Amino acid sequence: MTKAQATAEIFWTAFQVLPRQEQTVVLRHILQDKRLRRALAQLDHSQKIIRPVRVPKKRGMTARQLAASEIVGMWQDRTDIGDSVEFARQLRERAQRRG
Repeated sequence: MTKAQATAEIFWTAFQVLPRQEQTVVLRHILQDKRLRRALAQLDHSQKIIRPVRVPKKRGMTARQLAASEIVGMWQDRTDIGDSVEFARQLRERAQRRG
């Protein structure tokens, strides 16, 4: 998994744990942004993302692969998260309450 893929996965997971109302706010921001709308339209035409796509099952990473990947430490310089263990716990709690 590349750093870009890992970052996208983290943002997607964070979006999914948001309450529906907050998801709607995020989506409205995306729809109001001309640059993002153009990027989505280009994806639609170039990758045909509108039709259903069969996604192969993901294989998990081993601990060795995870430790060697760009994922570990990629947010080490972020100051907005604070305690990463607490941040992760809060994300998990939100996800469980939504489910």
